[in-house]
Amino acid sequence: MVLAALAFPAGAAAARNSRLNDKIQNRPYADLRRWHLGFSIGMHTEDLRFTHNGLITDAGEQWRIEQPTYQPGFCVNGLIDLRLNTYFSLRLSPGMYFGSRDITMRELGSGAVERQNIKSTFVVLPLDLKFAAQRYRNSRPYILTGVMPAFDVSKKRSDFLRMNTTDFYVSVGFGCDFYLPYFKLIPEVKFCFGLTDVLTHERPDLADDPNKFKFTQSIAKATSKMIVLTFYFE
Repeated sequence: MVLAALAFPAGAAAARNSRLNDKIQNRPYADLRRWHLGFSIGMHTEDLRFTHNGLITDAGEQWRIEQPTYQPGFCVNGLIDLRLNTYFSLRLSPGMYFGSRDITMRELGSGAVERQNIKSTFVVLPLDLKFAAQRYRNSRPYILTGVMPAFDVSKKRSDFLRMNTTDFYVSVGFGCDFYLPYFKLIPEVKFCFGLTDVLTHERPDLADDPNKFKFTQSIAKATSKMIVLTFYFE
């Protein structure tokens, strides 16, 4: 009788704690589903890194091109997530990135300056491998790596510099799943590094305007980078 009297309160307390834990944990079986769908909104910054070739024009000019500042852009994506096992999932998040880059061109001798704003509208197809830690209560941190083809569909203008319409990025990032009562909120930071030369070197539209073509001639290569802050809703 004494053992039964002692066991009863202990069993009642365990049951009460179990019920409390069940109430605290939101969507306890969400990660067991094979497929997950959602969408995201976010912001990003675009950067261009120029490699110069040291060209000196016939007029004795040597130009240095750089992107001195960053401007925030807007992005929106869909989400298709395939669960591979307890820790890994494969994620496709097609979307669109809207942004711009301010470019400054400075002549080293005279200090003359030209500026150009390059607007872009990218259709992107990010494919990421996601590794998530064990869930702790209503949160689950993760890291990811992947690739991202990007296609610029904005209208090209005859300006000082022109960018190619395609680029290819490798990306790494981190984030955390937060389990809310009706959906998951997933803030994420991703760093994307372009692998290709995005500068259009052949400019027949500037054949009769060497004062504009000299900027393209001064650059050996231009590569792009992005930092993306995204909020997924799943």
